[in-house]
Amino acid sequence: MKAVGYIDSLAIDEARSLFDFETPTPVPGPRDLLVRVEAISVNPVDTKVRRRRQGTADAPVILGWDAAGVVEAVGAEVSLFRPGDAVFYAGDLNRPGSNAQFQIVDERIVGMKPASLSYPEAAALPLTAITAWEGLFDRLQLPKEGAGKLLVVGAAGGVGSLAVQFARQLTDATVIGTASRPESRDWLEGLGAHAVIDHSRPLSEELASAGLGEVDYVFSLNATDRHWSEIVKAVRPQGRIALIDDPASLDIMPLKPKSLSLHWEFMFTRSMFATPDMAAQHELLGEVAKLVDAGTVRTTLGANFGTIDAANLKRAHAALESGRSIGKVVLEGWAD
Repeated sequence: MKAVGYIDSLAIDEARSLFDFETPTPVPGPRDLLVRVEAISVNPVDTKVRRRRQGTADAPVILGWDAAGVVEAVGAEVSLFRPGDAVFYAGDLNRPGSNAQFQIVDERIVGMKPASLSYPEAAALPLTAITAWEGLFDRLQLPKEGAGKLLVVGAAGGVGSLAVQFARQLTDATVIGTASRPESRDWLEGLGAHAVIDHSRPLSEELASAGLGEVDYVFSLNATDRHWSEIVKAVRPQGRIALIDDPASLDIMPLKPKSLSLHWEFMFTRSMFATPDMAAQHELLGEVAKLVDAGTVRTTLGANFGTIDAANLKRAHAALESGRSIGKVVLEGWAD
């Protein structure tokens, strides 16, 4: 089968940072699906793994943790899917990724593709949908009623775009997003944010200027270390903070006077540790598909970079590393 991978961790503009190659089609295990990959999207985790994980000449690293495709074969113990099913999923960080024509993935972290979406539109959703859902409802424990005010820092990206929609559609929270560019602000307002503030300015001042005051919850998606003191200042006593990025260090002592709680969200935890509730991601993706097909939530596809190959994936990685992409970058199909 065709695949895109790398051996050495290199800057994305290096010739061998990603390359096309051929590799055997994998064989599914007992709980696995073998999926024919029709479309993928690219996430910051792809660029982070590329910079940190080394491959070998015999086993180049295959990245990719967002895909939509068709089930080709199933393992002996599979009960949730059958060949021919159209599916979408984010996969497992410890297994080869979706930048390949075929991929094996545990059925417990796979959902049926929303019927109303194309494969590229569906591929834009899984990782960010799982991260946003778990961050809001498992980590922050945002209630459906009496939710108060939610601040989403860095809200115009893939996770933020879905967090804004989930919070807006499934709770009564006042949803506040942050953005620093006019196009990002327009994007968030189109997704239903009640207010958008500028994260290039102090967050507490921006909230005060907008007449919003302290918030009950903060979901910080990037540059947490840069915004940390303002995040702590912006949260009311006994509020909650969740984050997904990788700050070099955080001083947590300022949380104590307000009795604030801090939560990490890492959507690969369930698959990485095969937790007893691993199938929660299958159920979660099923709920997301229902919301999409009902017209309640829309795909966050931002740009389609064409066929799945090394050249187009390099462009996608560069776009994410620029920090200026809006929505999700997707690729679809394979060249003959």
